[in-house]
Amino acid sequence: MPPPADIVKVAIEWPGAYPKLMEIDQKKPLSAIIKEVCDGWSLANHEYFALQHADSSNFYITEKNRNEIKNGTILRLTTSPAQNAQQLHERIQSSSMDAKLEALKDLASLSRDVTFAQEFINLDGISLLTQMVESGTERYQKLQKIMKPCFGDMLSFTLTAFVELMDHGIVSWDTFSVAFIKKIASFVNKSAIDISILQRSLAILESMVLNSHDLYQKVAQEITIGQLIPHLQGSDQEIQTYTIAVINALFLKAPDERRQVDVESNVDILDCPLTEMANILAQKQLRSIILTHVIRAQRAINNEMAHQLYVLQVLTFNLLEDRMMTKMDPQDQAQRDIIFELRRIAFDAESEPNNNSGSMEKRKSMYTRDYKKLGFINHVNPAMDFTQTPPGMLALDNMLYFAKHHQDAYIRIVLENSSREDKHECPFGRSSIELTKMLCEILKVGELPSETCNDFHPMFFTHDRSFEEFFCICIQLLNKTWKEMRATSEDFNKVMQVVKEQVMRALTTKPSSLDQFKSKLQNLSYTEILKIRQSERMNQEDFQSRPILELKEKIQPEILELIKQQRLNRLVEGTCFRKLNSRRRQDKFWYCRLSPNHKVLHYGDLEESPQGEVPHDSLQDKLPVADIKAVVTGKDCPHMKEKGALKQNKEVLELAFSILYDSNCQLNFIAPDKHEYCIWTDGLNALLGKDMMSDLTRNDLDTLLSMEIKLRLLDLENIQIPDAPPPIPKEPSNYDFVYDCN
Repeated sequence: MPPPADIVKVAIEWPGAYPKLMEIDQKKPLSAIIKEVCDGWSLANHEYFALQHADSSNFYITEKNRNEIKNGTILRLTTSPAQNAQQLHERIQSSSMDAKLEALKDLASLSRDVTFAQEFINLDGISLLTQMVESGTERYQKLQKIMKPCFGDMLSFTLTAFVELMDHGIVSWDTFSVAFIKKIASFVNKSAIDISILQRSLAILESMVLNSHDLYQKVAQEITIGQLIPHLQGSDQEIQTYTIAVINALFLKAPDERRQVDVESNVDILDCPLTEMANILAQKQLRSIILTHVIRAQRAINNEMAHQLYVLQVLTFNLLEDRMMTKMDPQDQAQRDIIFELRRIAFDAESEPNNNSGSMEKRKSMYTRDYKKLGFINHVNPAMDFTQTPPGMLALDNMLYFAKHHQDAYIRIVLENSSREDKHECPFGRSSIELTKMLCEILKVGELPSETCNDFHPMFFTHDRSFEEFFCICIQLLNKTWKEMRATSEDFNKVMQVVKEQVMRALTTKPSSLDQFKSKLQNLSYTEILKIRQSERMNQEDFQSRPILELKEKIQPEILELIKQQRLNRLVEGTCFRKLNSRRRQDKFWYCRLSPNHKVLHYGDLEESPQGEVPHDSLQDKLPVADIKAVVTGKDCPHMKEKGALKQNKEVLELAFSILYDSNCQLNFIAPDKHEYCIWTDGLNALLGKDMMSDLTRNDLDTLLSMEIKLRLLDLENIQIPDAPPPIPKEPSNYDFVYDCN
């Protein structure tokens, strides 16, 4: 007879004693269970004790999380969180350097637990730590020379504990003094500082900026780009990552007004608006430094760095949003002059710009003719073409940049289309406006960066005006594709669709430079796009005849079973999931995998991202598949309802799913990518006997069905298919030959 659901069998350790095997009744109060354990070891004052997990997490057991205890869990009897917090609060104020160091080390470890953190914070522990940072550094200035390693470790543990405590969101960031901010900033501004201290200081500054507008202003007055750049030029990728994270945070929170900077003092203050900050970044050559020391460094870029580069890329392109959403004012002479300049460069490049000869009517007629040649929709008043947002004035900016910086190509495109028959001319003005709008959609200009995306493009870090250069390449591609398609004005939308496909396919190859991007586009001619489309249609060919449909119905269950087994096999291999919160991305991981008999899910926290599979025995927590009640996704997940910051992020919502079990228990996931999301939701639904409904399953089913049908329809009459593969031939006597694959 199986044991009652409320009874959990565990082992409990106590230093210096043999572990006890106990049955815990989950209906009993936790205090009663702790008293029972203490009585077994003859320990008085049971209220001074608590239970915690004996694994590397050391998290305390509370009434809130006690339902996470599973059969076979190893627990430890230890000092209660309140007692531990009180003792550490006293120990970190010890006059002995060794005792203080050991206490801070323990505090840094225990602060990860929210139960302990709450008790320590109740003792005003955060204030104590900030005072130690503000005054403790001066107090031990004289000891640095003789006790430098001890001093560095002490400060490192202090800052680590501070970061972990603040990470729980119990204390507001607005409570910190200017002196504390100055001290943290001083660690970042020092040329020689311990790596761990620098890392935590950068993490604290990032959190201050992201979580408090007042602190943003104070931090921005203490930190300059010039002081951050040396950290990017170093060889430690983690420090580089935190440095870019601080720059991104300052970028993200920069105000939209007060667009002036202190030029006279020649100080690159970051308490300035977006456009001014972008100018400062350009002056300090941040882009080229990142390109040289990060992107083109002789080492792989890890996921966290890729994410920060992606965020910087998004924030940089978001600077274009203001122009993208600004309509042209037809009465604004300065804006009208830009259109006059486009006409002058194309048709009057060798004449004087202020040539006023001829009557007014004649000049108007000439302008109208020229504006038609430039491809504007409104020939009389082209300013009206730029009143739609998006792309607004951004399209006109791009056209002017192309005309000035690629003048030969600009003149060639305009004159070339001027000489064509009307029905075959490619309208430069209309094309530029629609192309700008399309590129903004591709690069998601104006959207906030995703919490999980790592999709940065190295080529956008190779030029200070990367979007404008991107446009210049694409407008020439559009003109080339128009000619290859022999398009007319009625084919305009078709041409734009082909160009979008060409650009998207080239971007997926992640070209390292704009020249490489241009080269990729050269290989994606209209003819090549047609071949790719035809090939894809053939691969996805859907035969509609009745015998084929009957054959599909017959073999579909076999294919679905094959897909199901593949999904379950992937769950058996397991996946590493990243823990996310609203403060920042962190290198905290947990792993989950299915047992080989498909009856139990094993999961547990990891210290770092694993290399390969994680053994079952190293994962302490278990969840029987039979206990799973349901699998929910997206906004129905409990952790998406709790976290307001993540709830607003569409991409995170699309990767979230939860397992609901027992009464009010859940296991929450955020998949690393869409593929893993589909694998896990399919696999879990398969375990519950439900249909696999993901896009990946539909694609796999279509592909495998198509392959199976084509194999069965092959004419194999009089062809003997061997049972075993043919033997591998012997190696040749020499390799003095060349085989031309072309």
